[in-house]
Amino acid sequence: MFRTRFAHDIVAEFLPPKRQRKRHELILLCDGMPSIPRKQSLAAFLAEKGYWVIYPRYRGAWESGGSFLEKSPHQDLLDVLDSLPGVLEDIAFGERFALRPERVFIIGGSFGGAAALLAARDSRVTKVLANCAVVDWSILDRAELAETSRESYPSYIREAFGNAYRLRERNWNKLRGGRFYSPWHHRAEIDGGKVMMIHAKDDPHVPYETAKAFAGATGARLKTLRTGGHISTDFVTRRYWAEIQRFFGR
Repeated sequence: MFRTRFAHDIVAEFLPPKRQRKRHELILLCDGMPSIPRKQSLAAFLAEKGYWVIYPRYRGAWESGGSFLEKSPHQDLLDVLDSLPGVLEDIAFGERFALRPERVFIIGGSFGGAAALLAARDSRVTKVLANCAVVDWSILDRAELAETSRESYPSYIREAFGNAYRLRERNWNKLRGGRFYSPWHHRAEIDGGKVMMIHAKDDPHVPYETAKAFAGATGARLKTLRTGGHISTDFVTRRYWAEIQRFFGR
């Protein structure tokens, strides 16, 4: 993986396609939260399928600068797109790659699914895959979701992840307002024809009924899995790649 920086703060890994194509097609990968950046294998899988892949770190998370959730994470994706077309320069060795994407796809899971869905409103985004996506942050206060219902989630994050997430209480609490970083709040602005969702009925962390309601409200395509829990985006992308690629229009 190569490494570059966008908009001063955003560090991202990237890969060109295994075989160069005349038409550049780009996939942005969006992590969940909290999580360890480990989608390099998925990026390599997608590059082998002929896509450019950019795998950014959210502002305020891991290698990127800034304060986490100071801005909506979907804005980080738009800031990446604002830098394109352009030249990606590898930070370590200075190798340069010209990227002029004609089509842009976003794949996001869980917390990152919200970023993918909100970015779908941008005309530069062609299609979005949202896996086990959080669409409504009212789930934070559900008693059965023990992790996020802690008295101080940012304190837990600092204890568990150290400085990997620079998260302040006031930024975390913005999610509870119902507007910030909320696909449900912006559902009327999202073109469901651009969205494919995958969700398991037995997901213990992001309730299936929220995905079903969102798909119904937006007209998004929802692939329902009977079991699987909170399934990894890497697994879902590989397992259903033929179907996903048809949705992308390949």
